Amino acid sequence: MALRSVHIFAILLLCFIQTQCEKTFIPTDNYLIRCGAASPTELTDGRTFQTEENSASVRRSSPGQAVTASASSNVGSALYITARVFTSRVFYEFNIKKQGEHWVRLYFYPISNNTHNLKSAVFSVTTDKFFLLSSFSFKNRGGNIYLLKEYIINVDSNNLRIIFSPANNSLAFINAIEVVSLPDDLVPEKAQAIRPLEIGDLNGLSMETVYRINMGGPQLGSKDDALFRTWESDRKYLDVESAAKNVSTEPRFINYPQVFGYEIAPPKVYATAEEMGDAVTVNPNFNISWSFSVDPHFNYFVRMHFCDFLSKTQYQMYFNAYVNHQSALMDFDITGKTGGLSIPIYRDFVVNGSKELRIAVGPSNTQLGTVNAILNGLEVMKMSNAMGSLDGLNGVDGVAPLESKRKMKELFPIVGFVAGASAFLGLLAAGYCFFSRTKGESKHSPSAWLPLPLHGGNSETMASKVSTGSHKSGTGSYVSSAPSSLGRFFTFAEIQEATNNFDEHLIIGVGGFGKVYKGELEDGTKVAVKRGNPRSEQGLTEFQTEIEMLSKLRHRHLVSLIGYCEERCEMILVYEFMANGPLRSHLYGLDLPHLSWKQRLEICIGAAKGLHYLHTGAAQGIIHRDVKTTNILLDENLLAKVADFGLSKTGPTLEQTHVSTAVKGSFGYLDPEYFRRQQLTEKSDVYSFGVVLMEVLCARPAINPALPREQVNIAEWAMHWQKRGMLDQIIDPHLVGTINPESLRKFGETAEKCLAEQGIDRPAMGDVLWNLEYALQLQETSMQNDPDENSTNRIGHIPLHFSHPEPCDNSIVDRVSERGSDRELEDTTTSAVFSQLVNPRGR
Repeated sequence: MALRSVHIFAILLLCFIQTQCEKTFIPTDNYLIRCGAASPTELTDGRTFQTEENSASVRRSSPGQAVTASASSNVGSALYITARVFTSRVFYEFNIKKQGEHWVRLYFYPISNNTHNLKSAVFSVTTDKFFLLSSFSFKNRGGNIYLLKEYIINVDSNNLRIIFSPANNSLAFINAIEVVSLPDDLVPEKAQAIRPLEIGDLNGLSMETVYRINMGGPQLGSKDDALFRTWESDRKYLDVESAAKNVSTEPRFINYPQVFGYEIAPPKVYATAEEMGDAVTVNPNFNISWSFSVDPHFNYFVRMHFCDFLSKTQYQMYFNAYVNHQSALMDFDITGKTGGLSIPIYRDFVVNGSKELRIAVGPSNTQLGTVNAILNGLEVMKMSNAMGSLDGLNGVDGVAPLESKRKMKELFPIVGFVAGASAFLGLLAAGYCFFSRTKGESKHSPSAWLPLPLHGGNSETMASKVSTGSHKSGTGSYVSSAPSSLGRFFTFAEIQEATNNFDEHLIIGVGGFGKVYKGELEDGTKVAVKRGNPRSEQGLTEFQTEIEMLSKLRHRHLVSLIGYCEERCEMILVYEFMANGPLRSHLYGLDLPHLSWKQRLEICIGAAKGLHYLHTGAAQGIIHRDVKTTNILLDENLLAKVADFGLSKTGPTLEQTHVSTAVKGSFGYLDPEYFRRQQLTEKSDVYSFGVVLMEVLCARPAINPALPREQVNIAEWAMHWQKRGMLDQIIDPHLVGTINPESLRKFGETAEKCLAEQGIDRPAMGDVLWNLEYALQLQETSMQNDPDENSTNRIGHIPLHFSHPEPCDNSIVDRVSERGSDRELEDTTTSAVFSQLVNPRGR
């Protein structure tokens, strides 16, 4: 009897030890929050969920309203008894101690109460960088009324915000939230790509758990998993149930390798499997297959779990695995990879989306070993798309995917007609250019350009057919007097003469459109000549946009377009010459004199004035769409002017909030909200300008892949220090000791506001200008006793005197902008540049 008691005790002790070993991972960040609760809640799996108020490291931006389920409600879990309800946008902010991948689990249950109808609530959920739920609602969810959404989010800052945004006239709610750090090696950086994908890169992506399957075994709850995951049974996903047979062993017989532990998957997953239904007599071409419904607009991370506890010896079972009918593993021998029996192993894959994800295993074509195949577990996770979204294609407030598809179908006939008409006109124009070239018009003419239809066709014929008032210039080429609103039309011969036949020694820059040459017109005016490259990604649209935009824009802080040439299928733009070139050249990369802090502020103010004029000077405003340090040029006095309007777009009307358009711009400066939602606003320029501000302060590129990972993106890196109040730690070493601390503080705050994740949180350019003017005044005040620091290149800003560091009256900004714009417009009318525009020969 005593011996039997000892035996029972030993078995219980072994079970206890194994249970404890299965949950050895202790997360650094472990936030378990039950929303709307008055006291902590302990679950059956051993975890305790705290109230929102009990966690000092969690902040809620709005109190919201706590609701509780009635006593008669049949609520399946204590986490669903309470909820927090919001009628406006709100966020939970979590202090992150260890950066890296984190679980984010969100619990939803529409509690019935007399105050709110949570079943009809429509809302979106985002983090700082990713869209998790878009226009989510329980309206059409049928009987599936409890919902747990599980995500893996890579947190690369000291805090994580989870944002709940109700739709118009609706509300948002949440029952419980988990934010828990993951083991370092749980998510790989890369995985094997399944055709047609070629790259399986997982860096920087978020993922959502779609399926987690225990093959051949029962459903497993959070108490069975070291990371509190749930695993469902596979039987309902089998294409043919009789094709598979459940097999199992005792979990205690599973021998984990040293390379990973219970965090990858629990022993109960590896202790069960599906094998072939009749492994002895089955046709060798027969497979076990499972089908899973997925969203075709996303790629998926797939993890297969294997453990061979069936074979009697090593090297006995060889089989193949398939993903979407593509070979994933061929002649795979589990024991050959693990070095023994009953040792777990897993393999990762990345596959592109389709309506259905099919997973299959089947026997190898080799004659080795037994004819069999197994699979123990499967995980399928949706990967965020290029817009940072895990739900929908148009962002949080965009068109729902189904509605988007419907609208696309309606547009197909229109698009087809327009495309056909455009192709026909393009062929006609191309034929015309080809015909012109065959008559020997120019051996230098690029073959890929089409004539810009600003004057109705090729310019040489246009001079005689359209413009009856044309006459010969001093160079012997025609000067058109037609359409004066678009600036001066230059003949190709004039451009050749101005640039010494495109002398390579006169190249002053190379951009996406083509090479830029320094030139001189017949009256001695210095110009910059941008000659289009027919192999460039930028073409006719950008050329026409540049001309049309700049022909109606006149401002001291915008580079002026003097004219253009579209002769001989060339596309050439002629600008005023900016002697000191792009701002970037004065910050890094070239051995030029270093700019003082005051000079840098004056340059930023000049650029801000130019952008402010763009946004407010026209009826609808103009969005630049490519604000960067290479598009801010400096004249001989370091006066800043915004340049390159090839990607510019007319802003939204009064009835619109944005312009829907394809994403264009420069990597490192792109507004993340515009990138995700393809919805362009003036605030997209504000974000790009925020990157410019940090580039000016730190004197380094916006993106530098040679730096450590956390420093690659200047916006993220600078914000990391700005939020810690230590921006002075990363400034340009040449500025150390020269910046007034208050000026730097105001500058940093301004840049931080510009770089806000959501456009609605960013200031208008007028407010940015106001704050930069104030930062300059703070710097000038500190320099009054140090005349050596005064810049000789000071631009004419308006002296302001403030009694409070923050603007409290928007009319001040308006008055400053109006007076500044009026004075600057007067300046432009007398410049040498604009003498070209009023010259009758240029019309």
